[in-house]
Amino acid sequence: MILRKATDSELPIIWEILQAAIAQRKQDGSRQWQDGYPNPQSIQEDLNNGWAYVLTDGTNILAYAAIIFGIEPAYNTIEGQWLSEGEYVVIHRVATSAASKQKGIATYLFKMIENLSIENQTYSIKVDTNFDNIPMLRILDKLGYTYCGEVYFRGSARRAYEKLLPK
Repeated sequence: MILRKATDSELPIIWEILQAAIAQRKQDGSRQWQDGYPNPQSIQEDLNNGWAYVLTDGTNILAYAAIIFGIEPAYNTIEGQWLSEGEYVVIHRVATSAASKQKGIATYLFKMIENLSIENQTYSIKVDTNFDNIPMLRILDKLGYTYCGEVYFRGSARRAYEKLLPK
């Protein structure tokens, strides 16, 4: 499998994957992503900023994530405490294709992001998720992310996690 930057031509496929994830969140009873976000404009912004990444099997897009090597302003204020100060990678808008569900693809995606971070000499990953996104909470726990407290996006509290990577 290959983790690479997405191309503009892949926006329709990425949006299809995200729409399925939005529907799944709703079916699971989650409030996450039920307010018009993410949307095609947020994905276009990811593409424009170089944040849009896809995990492929060489032919098909299996997963999408916004991977940001930089500062997330919402992370400047946390009710709790981050494990580290300094440079970090942010992961947002993670979604797997319907065909990839229950196959460990999201876990594999996170491992690939960890490798990408190390390759770029960034040894901290920060991520947040809704309190009711059970699949994501399980992945973060399974991969050793530490719960650090709460951050706020669009007026809502989110669980914030960090993982320190080996140097």
